[in-house]
Amino acid sequence: MKLDLALRELHRSEKSLARDLLKMSDRHKVEHEVHHVARDLAGWSARHLHELATIGREYGLRLDDDPPSDTGPLHTLRGKVSELSGRRAEPGLLLLADLRRLHRKAAGVSLDWELLAQGAQGVKDENLLELAQRCHPQTLRQLKWANAMLKTLSPQVLAS
Repeated sequence: MKLDLALRELHRSEKSLARDLLKMSDRHKVEHEVHHVARDLAGWSARHLHELATIGREYGLRLDDDPPSDTGPLHTLRGKVSELSGRRAEPGLLLLADLRRLHRKAAGVSLDWELLAQGAQGVKDENLLELAQRCHPQTLRQLKWANAMLKTLSPQVLAS
């Protein structure tokens, strides 16, 4: 049984997604919707990390359940750069690049949840399957949000 590998990879990718959401939130403070929604979405990933760490113990894993931190030396710097750059064209292009990266990452996390759910069904682990069924829809919402923001912002940014 290799579910421990799937759990470990999902934990790694979920943590990376949470970290990117926090970075994007800091980098684009002047875009209030992006700033606040990205923080909320990072909170979902943080809860997923905790739940993965908890269930991972059943598979002999010691996964870190601490969410990524939004503090540190770069946190303040990203916020200041965001405030100084304002709404010029370059920050708009940076936001589109960040949203594209986030979309790809959320798509990968979604696939990891699918793999875990399939593996849980294969070994008839109801707890693991229930976790995937509870968390995967939130990942899909993260993916849809990134897609919607790209559709909303790209005409304005690319046409200016």
